[in-house]
Amino acid sequence: MDGTDEFRPLAVGFAPPLNLGGPRSSSTATTTHHHGAPSTTTTTTSIGNRFSASIVPSDLPMMSDSPPQVGAADSIDSRDSDVTAPEKKKSRRPANTAFRQQRLKAWQPILTPKTVLPLFFTIGIIFAPIGGLLLYASSQVQELRLDYTNCDESPLVDSGSRSDFEAMSGDDVSFAFKTSNVESNAGAMWAHSNLTETYQGVNYTDAITCHIQFEIPESMGPPVLMYYHLTNFYQNHRRYVASFSEKQLKGDALSGSAVNSSGCTPLTSDDDGKPYYPCGLIANSIFNDTIESPLNLQQNTSYDMGTSNIAWSSDKDLYGNTEYKHDEVSPPPNWAARYPKGYQEGDMPDISNDEAFMVWMRTAGLPEFSKLSRRNDDNAMEQGTYQLDIISRFPTKEYRGTKSIVLSTRTVMGGRNPFLGIAYVVVGGICIILGAIFTVTHLIKPRKLGDHTYLSWNNAPAGKTAAAGPSTGIATGREIRPGDVA
Repeated sequence: MDGTDEFRPLAVGFAPPLNLGGPRSSSTATTTHHHGAPSTTTTTTSIGNRFSASIVPSDLPMMSDSPPQVGAADSIDSRDSDVTAPEKKKSRRPANTAFRQQRLKAWQPILTPKTVLPLFFTIGIIFAPIGGLLLYASSQVQELRLDYTNCDESPLVDSGSRSDFEAMSGDDVSFAFKTSNVESNAGAMWAHSNLTETYQGVNYTDAITCHIQFEIPESMGPPVLMYYHLTNFYQNHRRYVASFSEKQLKGDALSGSAVNSSGCTPLTSDDDGKPYYPCGLIANSIFNDTIESPLNLQQNTSYDMGTSNIAWSSDKDLYGNTEYKHDEVSPPPNWAARYPKGYQEGDMPDISNDEAFMVWMRTAGLPEFSKLSRRNDDNAMEQGTYQLDIISRFPTKEYRGTKSIVLSTRTVMGGRNPFLGIAYVVVGGICIILGAIFTVTHLIKPRKLGDHTYLSWNNAPAGKTAAAGPSTGIATGREIRPGDVA
C-alpha cells in the first residue's frame, strides 16, 4: 500500500448469530482471485451472544482483528431490554358454541304435494264451519241504530203529540231483528223542542231536546245495551291520546307548574294560572249529550237503563277523589256552560264515581266507534212503541261527523259484527278451491321433485366432507353420487 491509496468505507452488517450460546469469536476468510487480482479478506467478528459484525475491506491489505470496543455489547443488551412485547388484543370472535355460531338444531318442513294438498283441505274444512258459526251468532244479535245528527232540522214541537212528529229517513235508521215483519225505517219518527238549562243561576239555551219514537217488533234481551256512536272523531290522534294527567285523575292536587309540565298540553291552565281540572284534550272534549231511558208509550212506563257497570273494573282503579279545593282549579273550556261561575263549594265533578267519564277517557283506536252509555241486565225490552228523549249538545257538524244511538243485545261472541265470520268463510273457501285446483294439476301433469338436500348451503356430500377433513358445518349425510369426487 502506497501513500496515494485511500481507505474506502467499511460495510458493516448485523445478522443473527449461528452460535447463540458461544463466546465471542472471530474468524478470517481469505479469498484469492486468480489472474493476478488482489486478494480480498473478509473478517467476521461475533459480538456478544446475539449479533455478528462483518467487515469487508475493499482493495485493502490484510488487517489484524481488532478487539471489540469496551461496553459495546452491554449497550446493545440494554437497548434490547427496553423493547416490550406488544399486548395481545382481545378477540371479538364469538365463542365456538352452537348458540353463538347459529348451529342449533332446527326443523324445516319440506313442502311437497303430499304435505301441501292435505294442509289446504284441512284449513278449509276447519275455517268454513267456524265462519258459519260466527255468522250465526252475529245474526242472533238484535240491534237498532238511530242517527240524530240532524235532529235540529226535524219539526219543532211544544208537546209530545205523535201527530207532530216526522218520519225519519231510511238513511238515518238501521236495524237487525229476527223477524222480517219490520217497516223500512222501524217506524222511527222524530221532532225537537227548544230547551233552556240553568246552571249556577245562568241560563243556557244552545241545547235542544230531540224526541225520537220507534218500534220494537220483538222482545229484546236481556241484557239490553245502549251505546252512542260517533263517526269522523279521531280519538287516536297522537297528541290527543297523550293529553291527560294520570296523577291528577288519581286525585293528586298538582300545582300549576306541575300541570304545565305534564302531558295535558295544550290545555293545562287558564289565564289566571289556575290548573284545569281535569286537564287535557280528552277530558275537555267529553261527549256531553244526555240520553234518557226509553219510555214505553203503550204502557206509559219507563224501561229503566242505568249508568252503573258501564266502565271496565280496571279503569275504575285509575280514578280517585281529588284533593283540590274548589278555588284552586278551573273547569276546562268546554265545561264552562255547566260551570259558568267556576267550581263552587260542593259543586265539583266527582270523576271517581263518574263511569261515563271513565268510558270516554278510554280512547278509541278508530275514528268510528261506539261507547257504552246505559244498560239493563235484568229485564227484557218488550215489543211496543218507545220514545227516547236526548238533550243534544255535542257539536258533530263542526267536524263533519255524525252521532247515533244504538240499542243492542249480545251473544257469547259479543255484539253484532259479521266481518269475522265472513273472513273465516272466505279463507276456508279459498283454501278448498286452491286445494282442488292443485290436486287436479298434480294428477294430470305432475312435476318431478328435486333433491331437497341441495336447499342448505352446508349439505356437502359425505365423500367431499371426509376428504376435506373436519368441518364445523353439519351435513345431512347425503350419499356420494356419480361424478362426486371422494
